[in-house]
Amino acid sequence: MDKSWLALMIGNSRLHWAWFVGDQLQSAWDSEHLTNSGPPSSPNLGKILEKASLSREKVVRRSQGENSDELPIVLASVVSEQTAIWQTYRQLQTLMLAQIPLQHSYPTLGIDRALALWGAGEVYGWPALVIDAGTALTFTGGNAERQLVGGAILPGLSLQVQSLAQKTAALPAIALPETLPKRWANDTEDAIASGIIYTVLAGVVDFVQAWWQEFPHCAVVITGGDRALLHQYLQSQHSELAAQVTIDPNLIFWGMRACRAESASA
Repeated sequence: MDKSWLALMIGNSRLHWAWFVGDQLQSAWDSEHLTNSGPPSSPNLGKILEKASLSREKVVRRSQGENSDELPIVLASVVSEQTAIWQTYRQLQTLMLAQIPLQHSYPTLGIDRALALWGAGEVYGWPALVIDAGTALTFTGGNAERQLVGGAILPGLSLQVQSLAQKTAALPAIALPETLPKRWANDTEDAIASGIIYTVLAGVVDFVQAWWQEFPHCAVVITGGDRALLHQYLQSQHSELAAQVTIDPNLIFWGMRACRAESASA
């Protein structure tokens, strides 16, 4: 268990990577989706590591006794076309929803949500609520028996901005501000920011408070690409609530690590 391995979560917008030595996280990064227009071939892992400022030699040297030509990859995916590209990779372990020990899940539950919840519960304790501020903004909760309680899905912050810009004739694409904007805006760009941010904040606060009514004092963890921005907005308007919420970008990787350890001991 002291050898290097890679975790790969194929998300809706990007590839999410983590390099582990045994159960210790060494580095995490994101990269673009791959394209494979020709015959199926094994993806070039060396180039992927190089783009993350990691040499293959460095990764292999950190492992004790590793001399394999290919590093093991544990893969989970929500994009089937991207998954297919990796099927020729020799040392590939593909995680499926059924392999995650989360009870009471349903067949269409996103494996990213299941892994993030499993990671949160295993690291921060059960019950746990995960808020994933990614392409979609999702809420996923589990109880003390490691059972899925349920959750909700809505468009994420950036997706809401893109949707207004693409589906309306006059509304521009904007960059969301780093600080909380004025609620009552006096121009179009600020009005878009206000509408998106304040309604999302209201929803987040309502879901968290409802969760704590049912599961007092349990862990609430924010993850995903917009995690820091969302937490910053929460701090500006709901500082007491924000102080009780944890930010962790690696929840999915903690879930993958736990599932890998479970399969190794089985």
